[in-house]
Amino acid sequence: MSSHRERRSDVLVRSELGDDQVYLTTDLPSVEYLTGFTGSNATLALGWERALLITDGRYQEQATAQCPGLEVIIDRDISAALASNLLLREGIVDDRASTSFIAHLQEAGFSVTPAPDPVAALRMGKDALEIGNLARACDITARALADTAAAIEIGQREVEVARRLELRFAELGADDRAFPSIIASGPNSAIPHHQPGDRKLAVGDLLVIDCGAKVNGYHADMTRTFVVGAEPQPWQSEIHACVARAQQAGIDALAPGISASAIDEAVRSVIDDAGFGEAFIHGTGHGVGLQIHEAPMLSRASTAELPENAVVTVEPGIYLAGRGGVRIEDSIVVADPVQVLTNLERTLTRVG
Repeated sequence: MSSHRERRSDVLVRSELGDDQVYLTTDLPSVEYLTGFTGSNATLALGWERALLITDGRYQEQATAQCPGLEVIIDRDISAALASNLLLREGIVDDRASTSFIAHLQEAGFSVTPAPDPVAALRMGKDALEIGNLARACDITARALADTAAAIEIGQREVEVARRLELRFAELGADDRAFPSIIASGPNSAIPHHQPGDRKLAVGDLLVIDCGAKVNGYHADMTRTFVVGAEPQPWQSEIHACVARAQQAGIDALAPGISASAIDEAVRSVIDDAGFGEAFIHGTGHGVGLQIHEAPMLSRASTAELPENAVVTVEPGIYLAGRGGVRIEDSIVVADPVQVLTNLERTLTRVG
């Protein structure tokens, strides 16, 4: 509760909110970060003197329990609820808010100015509680993946592996999966976001498993690549070794204050030098937290600097269409030294 109050105070300062203004957001991850509320409908009005959480009747008990110290208003008409409960009529609105939301506020007599989200930058650096939740989610992910990989059999369908893995998350104490698990075998492993289907695992397949558990709203993200029922072929070992070197270069470059684009360059240069640059077809990584993809993004185009205690993924890959692909990914705390949260062997392990 104290952390939520501190975060709200930081937002007031970061947004340079005037004494006669309120900050308004309907972005659910931002609302959860600032209040602890996890419902699917919420608006937060934040001023120096008052903080109001507006939601609907489905969440009356939940909002009261999750948000002690906040004024909770139950009303489906957000603009009317704000108009009747706030004396202040000037607001800063998260610029991701819908045009209809802004229009309704204006119709209710508010003067509102869209402004860049002040919460995203604050969320990049994680506090001890957040890192604890992420560490638990990552530990469950690694354990579940190890258990699932050990039980893989030749002939299993990709979708069977996905469901068994996600069941194991729950058995180990996760609240949910962080995202739909990617189980990509054989030529499907060259498709970075392949959706698991009916394809059966065959001898000699590369098998990419990208997965994560979710704990107290916080998302883990990890990828490992395996070979099914055989020793790796030379080309499989070659691209796996290259991806492993690239990932380690990225991990070694992580440090508070370094640019996200510099991490991307450290990773990409290894793959480029090995002649596989055109087969690395996505960014190097992203932040993880209350969302599976959040700031900062680790890419060539990123202008972000990594704050201390950001938690990011480093996930290079090489994808050879029609043959197969390799990706290795870990969730890592940016500190000195870095802390890898997803601890599982990264070698090209045989399964099945």
